[in-house]
Amino acid sequence: MSDRQIIGLLPAGGQATRISPLPISKELYPIGFQDFGVKSNWRPKVVSQYLLEKMQLAGIDKAYFILRSGKWDIPAYFGDGTMLSMSLGYLIMGLSYGVPFTLDQAYPFVQDAVVALGFPDILFQPEDAYVRILTRLEVSNADVVLGLFPTDKPQKAGMVDFDDQGRVRLIIEKPRQSDLHYMWGIAVWTPAFTQFLHEYLTTLKTNSNLSQLPEIPIGDVIQAAINKGFHVEAEAFPDGTYLDIGTPDDLVRAVQHFAALAGEEDKLR
Repeated sequence: MSDRQIIGLLPAGGQATRISPLPISKELYPIGFQDFGVKSNWRPKVVSQYLLEKMQLAGIDKAYFILRSGKWDIPAYFGDGTMLSMSLGYLIMGLSYGVPFTLDQAYPFVQDAVVALGFPDILFQPEDAYVRILTRLEVSNADVVLGLFPTDKPQKAGMVDFDDQGRVRLIIEKPRQSDLHYMWGIAVWTPAFTQFLHEYLTTLKTNSNLSQLPEIPIGDVIQAAINKGFHVEAEAFPDGTYLDIGTPDDLVRAVQHFAALAGEEDKLR
């Protein structure tokens, strides 16, 4: 990338109603294990650590969690980020009308940086996903690059239509049915989109009664930017995977999968 700083944003404002009750924030749910270097010395690994490690692999060493009031166990667990050799900060979300408003809480801190968005309750592959979308952001001079994952559940995702060169034409949020095969799950963008997001929400707050509107997906704001001529590209991961632990079925699937992986690795020791 250029000399511009890259900062990770991790919106953590959800209430995890689909998998409640929980004794902890869902971003700290233990999924799998990490090896502390001594034989059989496995320790639990929380779900959001996987995301932070993928950011770190791409050279992102600074990130903000944006928290709902009361989710103090997240900063209590990660602290200043020393455990991951990152610098972590914590912001408190303001308006609870969707992810765009949560992200905009970081505006004063990231307005001059490249932003890397990731959802801390999601497990995905490939490991180098951020490396690849940041590279595309630089070489394409795009305003936004989306990381795309194959899915057969369009009703749960923001589906993406893009051309053969990777230019995004349309984002459709949670259609009941779709001929599209890819959803977006991670993103990076330049200060131009950060400013667009801020101004878009400022206008919305001025001209609308937010309490009367449904929650606004961040995909809708990206689509609004496309409509205004912003250059949005897609980096597809045909063999990628994307698992949302905020749903009961996928939570069970994730716990079983990562436990099995740890068991297989232990046998090889």
